[in-house]
Amino acid sequence: METLLQEYLPVLVFAAMASALALVLMLAAVIVAVRNPDPEKVSAYECGFNAFDDARMKFDVRFYLVSILFIIFDLEVAFLFPWATSFAGLSDVAFWSMMVFLGVLTVGFAYEWKKGALEWA
Repeated sequence: METLLQEYLPVLVFAAMASALALVLMLAAVIVAVRNPDPEKVSAYECGFNAFDDARMKFDVRFYLVSILFIIFDLEVAFLFPWATSFAGLSDVAFWSMMVFLGVLTVGFAYEWKKGALEWA
C-alpha cells in the first residue's frame, strides 16, 4: 500500500501546487485590480451589445448565425487535417467521400453567401 501512495505522491504534489498557484493568482487579482472603469472599457466590444445591460435583452440573431457558421467551418477543418495527413494511404472511397463532404459544405457556403448571412450591414 505504501508503494502505491508513493507512486501517486507526484500527482498530489502537482495538484497541491496548481491549487495554491490558482488561489494566489485569484487573490492577487482581487487585491491589485483597478476598480475605476472608464466608458471605453465598459463599452460594447466585439459582441455588439453593452456589457452591463439586462441579461434578458434582445439582440440580433446574426450573432447566433455567425457562431453557428464558425462551428460548421471549424469542424470542416477538423475533419480535413487527419484526412490530409493520411492522404497517401487513402482508398478511392475515402477520397471521394471527402470530396462529397467538401462539396456539401461548399454548396452550403454558397447558399449562406447568397442569402447574405456573412454581411454585417
